[in-house]
Amino acid sequence: MNQSTITIDVNLDENKIPHQIRWNASQSNSAEVQDAKAMMVSFWDGKEKAALRIDLWTKEMMVDEMADFYYQTLMTMADTFERATHQKELVGDMKIFAKDFYTKFKKTQEQ
Repeated sequence: MNQSTITIDVNLDENKIPHQIRWNASQSNSAEVQDAKAMMVSFWDGKEKAALRIDLWTKEMMVDEMADFYYQTLMTMADTFERATHQKELVGDMKIFAKDFYTKFKKTQEQ
């Protein structure tokens, strides 16, 4: 059996706000540590039937980048849901929501 280890290092400032997020994975194509401005990690606790989440972002993360991050995350979550459940109609609904969300965000930026 293979095993992969994912390491996430978060450096905090004096107010305990993320200053730097760096990660790497033992099975990654890149041997180098990767920098990130934001991260979302979710785990499913089957016993408690609850999602456990870690959402962090650095002060350098701009609002437009956050919208891009959310849009892309919503779209890839829809793809994952389709692979897991084959619920094409629900996946279509999720993608429509993601596109509407992104379109509405872009309109707020034009004002």
